[in-house]
Amino acid sequence: MANDIRVCEKCRHTRLKTMIPKIQKLVPDADIKIGCKSYCGPCGKRAFIYINGRYVSAPTEDEVLAKALAFVK
Repeated sequence: MANDIRVCEKCRHTRLKTMIPKIQKLVPDADIKIGCKSYCGPCGKRAFIYINGRYVSAPTEDEVLAKALAFVK
């Protein structure tokens, strides 16, 4: 089963141009969906990723990806 990963294109703390390749490298079988996640309060303050039903946030893009690895199937 592929990992369900969702990211917001409007998040101020992540750049899709750099984040998507990093996700693909870390989780090759990921089903990545890009779009607003209606998580605008926390999204305005920290980077976040939605992975397999869980919101994971951290101060930077790299930190959030490191934390998200714990939820990879």
